[in-house]
Amino acid sequence: MDDIFHPDVSTDPYWWLAAKPTAEGSSPVPDEADVAIVGSGYTGLSAAIELADRGFKVTVLEAKEFGCGASTRSGGHVSSGLNLGKGPSAAKPSPLISSLGQDRYNGLLDEASQSMDRIQMMIEREKIDCHFVIGGRFVAAFTRGHYKSLEAKMAVLDHNGKAGCRMVPREKQRDEIGSDYYHGGMVVERSGKLHPAMYHRGLLDACRRRPGITLCAHAPVTAIDANGSGFRVMAGGTALRAADVLLSTNGYSQKPSPWLKRRVIPLASCIIATEELEPDVIKRLIVHDRSINDTKRLLSYYRVSPDGKRILFGGRETFFTQDPLESGRRLFARMVRVYPELAKTRVTHSWTGMVAMTFDHLPHIGRENGIYYAAGCNGSGVAMMSYLGYRIGASIAGANERSAFDGLPFPTKPMYNGKTWFLPAVGAYFKSMDKWDRMFG
Repeated sequence: MDDIFHPDVSTDPYWWLAAKPTAEGSSPVPDEADVAIVGSGYTGLSAAIELADRGFKVTVLEAKEFGCGASTRSGGHVSSGLNLGKGPSAAKPSPLISSLGQDRYNGLLDEASQSMDRIQMMIEREKIDCHFVIGGRFVAAFTRGHYKSLEAKMAVLDHNGKAGCRMVPREKQRDEIGSDYYHGGMVVERSGKLHPAMYHRGLLDACRRRPGITLCAHAPVTAIDANGSGFRVMAGGTALRAADVLLSTNGYSQKPSPWLKRRVIPLASCIIATEELEPDVIKRLIVHDRSINDTKRLLSYYRVSPDGKRILFGGRETFFTQDPLESGRRLFARMVRVYPELAKTRVTHSWTGMVAMTFDHLPHIGRENGIYYAAGCNGSGVAMMSYLGYRIGASIAGANERSAFDGLPFPTKPMYNGKTWFLPAVGAYFKSMDKWDRMFG
């Protein structure tokens, strides 16, 4: 075992120590439902809650244990829309402003901001214990040029002062982070973090309390076929009749959703957890206990664990799935570049998960061929996909209010069928561009 790893290193997410995915409360797949929801992550559970509260009979179908996907594997950063449509680098202006127009883009930003209000309301209403705090985020500028770009687009990101953005020049950087690796950055006060697995468990418990929701684990969906005015869904070998179907599988979208599969790019993100550190070390490294991400194309994101004892360091190093320990070695080297004093710290957990990217860097909800969908977190899904689950649930229920995300053009590329053969080349290109920016930006 490498010296960087603890002898008892685990490739399970650190979060699972408190809330491991489970099939508890699972029922056999019923014969019929008003709505069949494929996927039991934040999106699917949020939609199920909204539909059940409006009187619908809902069945949630999960291929494995509830919460085994990205919802319990993320960093637990809660964004208020800062990353909306930003593209590969947080330092670059969003291409959406020119393609959608400023008014439509502002509408998206408004709803992204509402996602923070929504998740806070749900946590309070459902009494979910998940260490949710709004403590702010520090966006670290990878280069001097990135700092200038952040400064130039701060007014757009701040969105009428709602996000509470302010710039931190490099000479004051250590007021935020115990590192000289970056070139200053931007504080976003209206940003938060939570324990993603405990939040997921809270949503699952909220579903269990609602008699209109049937939860089915180990029920992989193998076919969805139109059947009269509804659909016939094959799940776990059982045929379920449903008036409507919602696909909420995000980065785990496979068959039987070929249309959605062509529009979602599953991309691996990796995280490591350090062994417990001394309180003064933690305080020095992340001064105000904010979540942190940088502006690289192959970004890093990190934070303090909810108990205040570890650093959880994540990033996208290669874009494709690899052995969790190999990705852990790469992430450790990256972490030490930011925090050299952690060079002798050991890693206790190293894990991976799949996020859903889209070609326009936007999340999407809508309906195609009669089947509803919600997908495309683009790496910032805790609040947004919870919110869009609620919005698509309301839409299925017949709500009149239309979301700005509903009906957006959902692009794909010629010859793309969901197989990400091109990701190694894209990852190598982004890595070379990050190096170029570092040298000359």
